[in-house]
Amino acid sequence: MKLIDRVRAKALSIWPTLFQPVDIASLVFFRVSFGLLLVVEVWRYFEYGWIRKFYIEPQFHFTYYGFGWVQPWPGSGMYVLFSILGLSALCVMLGLLYRLASVLFFLSFTYVFLLDQARYLNHFYLISVISFLMMFVPAHRSFSLDVLLNKNLRAKTAPRWALWILRAQLGLMYVFAGLAKINADWLRGSPMREMLARNVSLPLVGKYFTDERVVMLFAYGGLLLDLFVVPFLLWRKTRYFALAATVGFHVMNHFLFNIGIFPFFAIAGTLLFLAPDWPRRLFGRRTRIESEKPAGPPKKIRKVEQPYSRAAVILLAVHFGLQLLLPLRHHLYPGDVNWTDEGQRFAWRMMLRAKQANGRFVATDRFTGQRRMIYPAQYLHREQVATMWIQPDMILQFAHFAAEDVRRREGWHGVAINAAVTARLNGRRGQAFVDPQVNLAAEKRSLAPAKWILPLTEPLPVPH
Repeated sequence: MKLIDRVRAKALSIWPTLFQPVDIASLVFFRVSFGLLLVVEVWRYFEYGWIRKFYIEPQFHFTYYGFGWVQPWPGSGMYVLFSILGLSALCVMLGLLYRLASVLFFLSFTYVFLLDQARYLNHFYLISVISFLMMFVPAHRSFSLDVLLNKNLRAKTAPRWALWILRAQLGLMYVFAGLAKINADWLRGSPMREMLARNVSLPLVGKYFTDERVVMLFAYGGLLLDLFVVPFLLWRKTRYFALAATVGFHVMNHFLFNIGIFPFFAIAGTLLFLAPDWPRRLFGRRTRIESEKPAGPPKKIRKVEQPYSRAAVILLAVHFGLQLLLPLRHHLYPGDVNWTDEGQRFAWRMMLRAKQANGRFVATDRFTGQRRMIYPAQYLHREQVATMWIQPDMILQFAHFAAEDVRRREGWHGVAINAAVTARLNGRRGQAFVDPQVNLAAEKRSLAPAKWILPLTEPLPVPH
């Protein structure tokens, strides 16, 4: 009980400091960067025809467990949804109707994110969780159209918690990404070896990417950066060294790997770890607000802040509780998570595998013995097919869809779906991925371990 009392006393002593003011400048810079990057991303979906390709043309979408009700809007609805997404991102950037825009952006982006597991990317997940936090952050109270329309909103400060919830989210991403790299494959240079080998054609530097020393430098450098970048950014003596290393790391990733807007988004987020007034100092605008020196709690904090705080604390506590638990859930499943994919998503397990797979589905009428091949390309676009073969839960979901489709088209009443899949992980030789004898149409979707995933037995090859 004494320990609990001490923890409670410590928490109560920290609580008032969460409402102490810090300069709002870095939050404003992040708001503008966040909105701008997402406006660009939405524009790319219109420009390259990705809305039709990914959400309208496919006959089937791989919904997340428990979110089968999330479906593409019919007709031209997806263009409307992306228009709402782009408009809300623009309003966040400009600080126009910010509270409404931030809510609309979170809801519309997360809806799109949940439409298809084949489109899962860690940075899309990061955008979703950051946009959730942005709904609470008063980043519109300076350098915004809202302030021009209502000068009573103008403020040079924001409560400390508004800055720290974003720092905490980004910090968790970095730390869990680093912890995930402490595995046998990564420590032996895979899949970094395979990823760098794809860039040997780059001028000047490409010829070095097959050198084992360079491979290990990238592998261990990435691991150490993820693990230690947050404390180094928070410590003044190492802050600018850590910032330079992080910016260099993300710029290099942009040129070497096709990971969209993530490097720029990560750089914008990393700048939140600097002193909160850094944009003012950068542009030569002095302020009397000291970066993060306690300035005492605002007056009437109980009357003004507490009702909002209580609701916010509950939501944010649930959010960060999930953020701490989800990356650890793969320990509840047997086998190598990079092979089984059980616990892979929502865990900041970034660039940990080079995995390829291919296979075939066979449908059988259990009463007549009739058989027919199922061709996923008839229903899915190419990226969906490629992703499906490496994700067991997506293989199962498509098997259920295929069984229902055959039942409807052929009139079979006892449909069995079997899959023969061969997969390769991090340069290993190919091996069977799922049990071809199991009728996947009879297996239920659940969060429990899938017994029909075959264990990884192929050893990691020794580099030459």
